[in-house]
Amino acid sequence: MKKGYFKRIIICALAVLMAASAIGCSKTVSQEPLADSSEPKEITIKFFSNLPDRSAGNGKLEQTLIDNYMNENPNIKVVVEALQDEPYKTKFKAYTAGNELPDIYMVWGQPSFFNPIMKGGYAAELNAGDYRSYNFFAGALDGFSMDGKLYGLPRGTDLMVIYYNKALFEENRVKVPSNYEELLEAAKAFRSKGIAPVAMNGKDKWAMNILFQDLVIKEGGNQQLMTDALSQKVKFSEDPVLIKAAQRFKELTDIKFFQDGFISADYGAAQNLFAQGKAAMYYMGSWEMGMKTNENFSEDFRNNLGVIKFPAMADGLGKDTDLAAWNGGGYAISSKSAVKEEAVKLLNYMMKPENWAKNAWQSGLGFPAQKLDAYMTGQETDVQKKLISILGEATSTSGTPWNDCLTPNFKTDVETIIHELAAGIITPEEFANKVDAAVAKESK
Repeated sequence: MKKGYFKRIIICALAVLMAASAIGCSKTVSQEPLADSSEPKEITIKFFSNLPDRSAGNGKLEQTLIDNYMNENPNIKVVVEALQDEPYKTKFKAYTAGNELPDIYMVWGQPSFFNPIMKGGYAAELNAGDYRSYNFFAGALDGFSMDGKLYGLPRGTDLMVIYYNKALFEENRVKVPSNYEELLEAAKAFRSKGIAPVAMNGKDKWAMNILFQDLVIKEGGNQQLMTDALSQKVKFSEDPVLIKAAQRFKELTDIKFFQDGFISADYGAAQNLFAQGKAAMYYMGSWEMGMKTNENFSEDFRNNLGVIKFPAMADGLGKDTDLAAWNGGGYAISSKSAVKEEAVKLLNYMMKPENWAKNAWQSGLGFPAQKLDAYMTGQETDVQKKLISILGEATSTSGTPWNDCLTPNFKTDVETIIHELAAGIITPEEFANKVDAAVAKESK
């Protein structure tokens, strides 16, 4: 992705009421009053989401906008089904197998997930012209498009960072790391005090794949390298940067960088460990900036939440301004929806800049995929300010994470392989060979 891609990000209804016409009638006794045909038909829209927490973060925003829409349109009923990521993916497969996708559903705008949906005809084409005024960032719609046609809308700008507990660092006299070497020293210091250094949702696997990519970026300073490896221009088993990154990943597990039992910890378990003050840091995306304002967490935790970039290495070629960043989740409409027109109206309402982008940012619930300049208030939290600063200083960004760049089968393969490396089942060299084999299988 070109240098300065995200820098442009930073530099950057009244409803018409229709009065029902009264039908005049004479006072002739025999004339019956005409029936009122203006009563709108009741419509139910099924909405499938990966945000089960409807009281915080993007889930709260999603539900708020849905509720607002129903209040403004009393004839519309929106039925929400919301599951965590992994159960969501399982249920999504069942829906597609029966060609029974709900009217609106969440999609990840990445080839491994959305390409088969677009190719398979499961998503309805959207009118791209309808969104010219929606102020999506340049390139934000790319992952939701195919063959020049638009099939979905993104809701967020994603980048991977390290959240940290300021109080734990201060109380234990550990320096907040400004480089990779200090990050390792901080991890060792917390381990020696019986505190988990970094919370990681190892069970879900994808976060570890992104961490590996972050290591590649900081080791080699070349955002193109992963793309070249996936297109077989270079091999994982032969490129020194890719091998070194795998070795660094193994080093992290050797020093117990992650919490005990991280291999089996899911998303919620990892986040709760961090929020309860049992882990000093949390490797996760910008979408979790809502932790700062989430009243489900303690006031002490919220007051002590900080965020830093994943740091650069003293002997690496990458900079801490070379980021793992992309556009992630969004929404699509089922091509088989019996209420397609109404579903599109709801989607368009939700994603209007004054609805999604404004409320996401000003409520501190998420980092939208739309320009923010009109919605900056000066009252942003310190976490928001830091995240926008990190993006503003970016010298390069990765685009779609490597595990999501090819097919669903490839995603499954490489996420299994990284899980094996994390568990110590295979060596870094075996990891590289197995990934090469997974890439080669894609070309057959």
